[in-house]
Amino acid sequence: MTASYEQHPPPLEFHRLARASDRYRWWRPLAVGLLAAGLFGSMLLVLFGGLAIWALVDPQLEGAMDASFSESSDHIDLGDPIIFAVAMVSLALILPALLLATRLVGARSVGSLASVVGRIRWRWAARCLLIATALFAVAHVAILLMTTLRGDPVILRPDRSDALALVVLAVLLVPFQAAAEEYLFRGYLMQTLGGWFRRPVLAIVLPVPLFVIGHEYELFGLIDVAVFAVVAGWLTWRTGGLEAAIALHVANNVLLCVLGALGLADINATDARIGE
Repeated sequence: MTASYEQHPPPLEFHRLARASDRYRWWRPLAVGLLAAGLFGSMLLVLFGGLAIWALVDPQLEGAMDASFSESSDHIDLGDPIIFAVAMVSLALILPALLLATRLVGARSVGSLASVVGRIRWRWAARCLLIATALFAVAHVAILLMTTLRGDPVILRPDRSDALALVVLAVLLVPFQAAAEEYLFRGYLMQTLGGWFRRPVLAIVLPVPLFVIGHEYELFGLIDVAVFAVVAGWLTWRTGGLEAAIALHVANNVLLCVLGALGLADINATDARIGE
């Protein structure tokens, strides 16, 4: 029995996967985080440097950037396709930075950030995405129906002539933005904490404040984000991977962006919303 156990140890839970490698040391996750932050910053410099050069020859881009990032602007306008694309790409860059840092100093497979089988389980991910899309679609339809019953008619009013471009960008870019955030908060941070603490509740709950801080919402919006983070963390631990959390994040954000493009929601709203 002892020999058999040594040859086939019980599998680790998702939040403990940082310890799957014999080369695990308590400080390695911190080194990964520092390197990932440096790589992410370098990628942002390249991105915004390229945009600055592009803006010199494209007045439309220069005007959009000036309007969104001027001192008089309270927040960036995600309803502008150019600004939306820049924002989504900026967040998506977290993913390659984190994967590269894990590869270089993490002393383990980057696939272990995704699931207990060392990779994204694509069939399971597709099933989760279908279920999440159906759930959020029903929720948003119910909200629109309640709005109508209160006497406020629902009318398709695209806020901009380039609404179609915003929809296309949402479908193409939001999955990468959502996946990047899930790899960071429900992958890297959960497993970093799981390497230090055995109890899954600590790995699930402790990253929540950092996730909330990254969203500039009002009180109810922040509470909503915190609830989403706890649910996503629990699903990640329970299912042994990021697929369900990514599916929830993608379905919610894409639907919000599509509704915003159609004039049925405010894409820049700071009140209660699910996820993002």
